[in-house]
Amino acid sequence: MALVKSYRELRVYRMAFNAAMEIFEITKTFPTEERYSLTDQIRRSSRSVCQSIGESWRKRRYPKHFVSKLSDAETEAEETRVWLEFSLACGYLEREQFNDLDKRYDHILAQLVRMSSNPDRWCHF
Repeated sequence: MALVKSYRELRVYRMAFNAAMEIFEITKTFPTEERYSLTDQIRRSSRSVCQSIGESWRKRRYPKHFVSKLSDAETEAEETRVWLEFSLACGYLEREQFNDLDKRYDHILAQLVRMSSNPDRWCHF
C-alpha cells in the first residue's frame, strides 16, 4: 500500500466529496419551501461525511479518536441516506438518482467500517 499523505488522497473521501457535490447540484432543483429543512439537512449531512473523514485523519495518531471520528462519518453517511429516501418519497429525486446515490453511500459506509475495523493500518507516521 502506498503511503497516503492526505485525507484528500483517500478513495472514501473522494467518493464522499463527489456524492456531496452531486447532492448540492440536485438540491438546487428542490422546492423553495424545502430550503430550510430537507435541502439544508441533506447538504449538511453529506458534507459532514467529508468533514469527519478530514478530522479523523488529523486524529490518526490516537487510534481511538481516529475510530471515533470515522464513526461520526458513518453516522452522517447514514443520515444522508435517510434524507435521500425522503427526497425520493417527496418526488424530488428520480428512482435512478436515488438508487445511484444510495449505492454510493452504501459503498462509502463499507469503506468507513473497514477503516474503523483496522485502524492500525491507518494510524502510523
